[in-house]
Amino acid sequence: MGHADTLLAMGGAFLAAAFLARLGRRIGLPTIPLFMLAGILLGPHTPGPVLVGDPHDFEMLSALGLVLLLFYLGLEFHLDDLRSGGRRLLTAGGIYLLLNVGAGLGFGLLLGWGTREALVLAGVMGISSSAIVTKILIDLGRISHPRTRLILGVIVVEDIFLALYLAALQPVIGGAEGIGETVLQASKAFAFLLALAAAARYGTRLTGRLIAVRDNELLVISFLGSAVLVAGVSELLGVADAIGAFMVGLIFASTPSGPRIRRLVHPLRDAFAAIFFFAFGLSIDPGDIASVAGPVAAAAALTIAVNILAGLLVARLYHYGSGPAAEIATTLLARGEFALILAAMAAGAGLDGRLTPFVAGYVLLLAVLGPVVASRAHVLARGLSALRLLPAGPEPEAGQGPGSQSAPQPGPGDGPEADRREPPAAVARPPERVP
Repeated sequence: MGHADTLLAMGGAFLAAAFLARLGRRIGLPTIPLFMLAGILLGPHTPGPVLVGDPHDFEMLSALGLVLLLFYLGLEFHLDDLRSGGRRLLTAGGIYLLLNVGAGLGFGLLLGWGTREALVLAGVMGISSSAIVTKILIDLGRISHPRTRLILGVIVVEDIFLALYLAALQPVIGGAEGIGETVLQASKAFAFLLALAAAARYGTRLTGRLIAVRDNELLVISFLGSAVLVAGVSELLGVADAIGAFMVGLIFASTPSGPRIRRLVHPLRDAFAAIFFFAFGLSIDPGDIASVAGPVAAAAALTIAVNILAGLLVARLYHYGSGPAAEIATTLLARGEFALILAAMAAGAGLDGRLTPFVAGYVLLLAVLGPVVASRAHVLARGLSALRLLPAGPEPEAGQGPGSQSAPQPGPGDGPEADRREPPAAVARPPERVP
């Protein structure tokens, strides 16, 4: 692709994605599946105008979008988030992960596409879309609901799991030969992650001094260069480049420059993440999606059923009634950016060719169904009430969230002093994730 062709393709990609996203917002659809749809419509596999003939032409831009996406996710996350939620929040997140990841793994094995493919499907079906979940909470006016802290807390637990899962999965799907080589590569990956985690825990003061500049231009160059460089080192060590970027974001999040970096990276993240989703759409042949329509429909139905079960168990854990249980189950239903990250890794590793169209169809279906089902959570709530699956009782008081105790006696983290503290960023306030 020549220089002029590249510029035309980039400009057309941005404008096409923006146009479809604006149309979608008029009818309440999230932007992620629409960015993918723009890539499908303007790619080489559909009739009509072809903006990009070879999806590999956008490979570097797509990689940069993925790096910025995970870098921003690291900025959103704070280690204090889990401590503030307490043991019950970890239990709630564990329930969601155990049921959804377990169901995804079982479903993948039943498909018979291969063990490595089943491991990818476990992650695809097990992790909710932070971007779409946040947008649902904002659009439906549920930000002030007590269970919103719980929902966002589960997202935080899923984010941590994703980082560890990608580090463990990379050598497995990367074609490591034998258990010894797999263990060696996984050990290198986790050692690298531990080094970065130690830097996030103990090196923030030094890091803060190194990147502290008043000029926004220099700050942008500093954090962007750091994220891309560490992502490249991660790739060399057998860790997914996105995880290296996530850890850099985690390190910068606790520095005094963290809030400024979040504001400055926001437009960059939005623009290049849109290109990541667009580039993923370029590689999708709608005919291939049709060939896996049956498994996609079955996987979506399974995800809905498992999410309802997980919502019931978490609601019982927090002594919630049918209404909150339905909200939790339906809000966490959508799948999106993380599934596409795993699909991109699988495609790069040369796994079964049916994985990519399967993930595309699955994400498109649940990304559209998620907001629709969440807006009708009251219907599910009535059904749960009729089945008497939850104990009758009053709804939780306003302000009762994952960090509060249900017992009459106050414990650590309860009481007026706890209420006056500003809650952690990624749990108490909606994370500003990809639109």
